[in-house]
Amino acid sequence: MATKRETKALKETCLTMKGISKEEIDQHYGILYKGYVGKLNEIRARLETVDYSAANQSYSDLRGMKTEETFCLNGSLLHEWYFDNLGGKGGKAHGRALELIERDFGSYEKWETEFKQTGLAVRGWVVLAYELDSGTLHNFGQDAHNVGVPWGAYPLLILDVYEHAYGIDYGVKRAPYIEAFMANIDWDAVNQRLEKFHL
Repeated sequence: MATKRETKALKETCLTMKGISKEEIDQHYGILYKGYVGKLNEIRARLETVDYSAANQSYSDLRGMKTEETFCLNGSLLHEWYFDNLGGKGGKAHGRALELIERDFGSYEKWETEFKQTGLAVRGWVVLAYELDSGTLHNFGQDAHNVGVPWGAYPLLILDVYEHAYGIDYGVKRAPYIEAFMANIDWDAVNQRLEKFHL
């Protein structure tokens, strides 16, 4: 039996950020994120009764559900991590996050440039992650929730660059939204992720 996923509560500090409005967050969290969780639960419930004998790589109910299960699961998780690493004071990283960024990118400024420019280059997500094989940090870009997802990498800082993340506040202007995101990063949340896995 599949586990039902519950929505994660939004931090209060996400509703009072500079440069990212409460209306933007309310719609992003309340409609989009909750929608992914709802659809994930619907898919998992339908998988309980899917006809396995009809499985086919061109088209089948099982293929459709398994493909969209990863889309909705990653959509849920990426949004949870995104909202969790917002609502802070922004600015330069500190603690273990800064140590690893400086070690693996040469300087905070080099990392920040690559991270922000990746946000302009991809369609969906920028993820600063810890690669388990190499033991280093890397900025990954994703065009969709389930496209370009690296196996063996632990997400530390997540930036949503889909238009729904900034359309109300900035229209189609992504660059000022990325600056607003950087000004509201909660580096304590990033450091807690590092502590959780003893990195």
